[in-house]
Amino acid sequence: MRPALTIVHVGQFPFGLRAGFQHGVPVKLTNGLTRNGHLVLDFSDRDVARALSWLGNRKLGRRPANAALLAFCRHHRPDVLLLGHADMIEPGTIVAIRDALPGLRVAQWNVDPLFEPDNIRRINGKIDVVHATFVSTAGAPMRALREGGRKVAFMANPVDFSIERGRSDLAADLPHDLFYACGHPSRPLRVICGQEWDMDVFARTLLTRLPDLDPVLGGLLGRPHLTGAGYQSALESCALGLNISRRPDHYLYTSDRMAQLAGNGLVVLMERTTGYQDVFSDTEIAFFSTLDELCEQIARLRADPMRRQAMAGAGRARYHELFNERAVAARLLNILLDDADEDAEPWKQATRI
Repeated sequence: MRPALTIVHVGQFPFGLRAGFQHGVPVKLTNGLTRNGHLVLDFSDRDVARALSWLGNRKLGRRPANAALLAFCRHHRPDVLLLGHADMIEPGTIVAIRDALPGLRVAQWNVDPLFEPDNIRRINGKIDVVHATFVSTAGAPMRALREGGRKVAFMANPVDFSIERGRSDLAADLPHDLFYACGHPSRPLRVICGQEWDMDVFARTLLTRLPDLDPVLGGLLGRPHLTGAGYQSALESCALGLNISRRPDHYLYTSDRMAQLAGNGLVVLMERTTGYQDVFSDTEIAFFSTLDELCEQIARLRADPMRRQAMAGAGRARYHELFNERAVAARLLNILLDDADEDAEPWKQATRI
């Protein structure tokens, strides 16, 4: 077992008046690191920036937030500095922290898509001042970030059963059939089965094709957005979960919605072109390649609760086996500290990392 480390984890945590997202990757990684025996000190860079600005404006509080992180690290003397979408923190601050703590190891993680140029810009902004970078897309886009010998590795979206507490897989009868939540239905358009969709239009199309469907559609068709405990309650009320990200053509990229769906015991419906058919079988995930096939999968699983429960239970167990919060956190440290193989994944099927 690895000796206990002190880790400062910088990211968007559910602190302060803006309570944030309890299902977020920062919380799960901190949980995983803590459960693996490490002392983790969370530093919410955006909340600190707001708190240190007279107007509560995080941009105005950027400079004092950077100074606060430097002082925080000098005080606690961590072994590891972990940065997750820490956009308030400047590369120069990381250099100053490394200078103050010569034995420190630094990593950044990012679970936004690599097909977004602005996200590539944010990653590259710190990639040369950290020891390792972790991204949630594998394949060629990830390998491109390794130019110049940089250490870049795939990181799956973790599941955490203290957060994903639902067990829809154990219920033969549930209040709703299908779950899908979307922050902005038309910004940007989503690519589904090779076609761009406004998600309001897609939802209406699905309801036309399946008129008896009873879905929970957070943020769609004028329905309210779901957050916090309400989001979790909605997940627990549904049998199936639609896992549609912005695009399905980047190998192993998916939003963290997949972990939330699988972890709560919903059958995950997703496109084959995501590459996850290399990781999960057809008895664990309901894959589709066309809109017709998606509708057929939904209709078949709605009509056969025992089949739906078996698939959901198998998918939940497999996702947790591979990508639970402790396993994801341990792999991150193994690569950062031990120079482990960035391409060594905890499954045998995936061959295109």
